[in-house]
Amino acid sequence: MKIAASDYDGTLFRNEEISKADVDGVNKWRAAGNKFGVVTGRDYGMLMPQLKHYGIISDYAVCNNGGLICKVDGTVLWQGNIPVETLSEIAAESCVQNSFHFAFSATDTTYLCHESEGSWIMREAKQWNFQIKKMTEKEIPSLPQIHQFSLGYVTPEESFSASEILNKKYGAIIHAYPNRCSLDITPSNVSKRQGIEKLLELMGWKGAEVFAIGDEVNDLPMIKAFNGFTVDTARKEIQNQVQKVFSGVGAMLLDNL
Repeated sequence: MKIAASDYDGTLFRNEEISKADVDGVNKWRAAGNKFGVVTGRDYGMLMPQLKHYGIISDYAVCNNGGLICKVDGTVLWQGNIPVETLSEIAAESCVQNSFHFAFSATDTTYLCHESEGSWIMREAKQWNFQIKKMTEKEIPSLPQIHQFSLGYVTPEESFSASEILNKKYGAIIHAYPNRCSLDITPSNVSKRQGIEKLLELMGWKGAEVFAIGDEVNDLPMIKAFNGFTVDTARKEIQNQVQKVFSGVGAMLLDNL
């Protein structure tokens, strides 16, 4: 059995869609007895409606950059934790206040505050019918267990700059992963690599060969750990660090059947 682990935004989901070639590739991969799943920075509730819409059948979901590991039916297998006092401290940082939303990921709910023009959270929630619970910044200390704190910026440069500031100051507790205009903050020991390794343990898949593909900086931990791949729309910086570049996820899967 082989395990495919695909990033979502920019890898499986490109040009505002999942291509038929990628859907067909996933179907052939699974028909051969292999497993396929998405390893993403998105919440479970933000991911699954889109996979269903495009006809992608998955066998697991590693969400929030490894912060949440689920069976395909949403059963939570593992969740990370960022202390609420750390969330409050981070939220007060000037580089974080420049974000146009604060999105806090719990197991079954996305909590949203500090929303301003430019935020895509509510737009996607309405489009894909997933639940958002609005709150105020004063309520951050009352949040339940949170495994990812997500921000949004106008430019990728702002996201990268904020990540450097936060990782330098809070690196013992959290890690901030820039992904274009998004910035995802997870516990320091959480990454897409860790998420896949924990998944293999929890699902009893230890020893299975992993085929990872992604397109951004937050994908590099899993790409490097599993000698993985990227797509031809990824930046050269990413393409230079992979085993092979493919036209899409489907092409990668068919090449490794």
